[in-house]
Amino acid sequence: MANNVAKYKKYFTKDYLMGPNSFRLLDELIRRSPRGVRFDRTLDLGCGYALTSLFLANETNAKHVYAFDLWIPASENYVRIRDCGLEGKVIPIHGDAMDMPFAHGYFDAIVSVDAYHYFGCKSGVFSEKILPFVKENGYVMIAVPGLKTQPQGELKHLFETWAEGEDSELFKTAAWWEKLLKIETKGKCHIEIKEADCYDIAWQEWFASGHEYGLRDKAFLDKGLHDILNFLLIYVRKG
Repeated sequence: MANNVAKYKKYFTKDYLMGPNSFRLLDELIRRSPRGVRFDRTLDLGCGYALTSLFLANETNAKHVYAFDLWIPASENYVRIRDCGLEGKVIPIHGDAMDMPFAHGYFDAIVSVDAYHYFGCKSGVFSEKILPFVKENGYVMIAVPGLKTQPQGELKHLFETWAEGEDSELFKTAAWWEKLLKIETKGKCHIEIKEADCYDIAWQEWFASGHEYGLRDKAFLDKGLHDILNFLLIYVRKG
């Protein structure tokens, strides 16, 4: 276990994890980021319990991290931020990614871990709702669950049962994301997509949390979904 991830082990429980270990995904997203990424003013988009925001504040050179989420109240996240002694560095905000209250060009980096696919698969979202808020030469960095290949036959039925209908449409291949982002950025941004190496351990730590959804996920992955799913690391440099 990498030291910077091990420091957060107390959060690897069903009370905090909301899926495959977001600390693992974020750690790899940062470690494998292109040279030149600046985190001075970072937006953690879809931060959940703001744990990824705490990680960004502690493990990068960020001066300010904006912990932005629709579902978890900012006041609840503020308590966690304050208890960690980071109230001067991490700013909790409740809001919708489709209507963010920031100035255009405000952030050096926008980071989103295991959240972007819930709202970002539609045409126009990245170009109109996300990219404008990044500075020139700034980065949007995204970690999302994805597909190695489109499931067929019995695996397709199993996948759609596990993902419960419409949610199955949120899992995309690397090629799908690359095509969408090239269209969204009109070819004016540098795009890089990598498959995450932390796939197995991120899932195992989710299963080990004992969360009822984690146990359900394990049952489905053991039936064959493990071989078609992956995590994708997406890097878009503006300009």
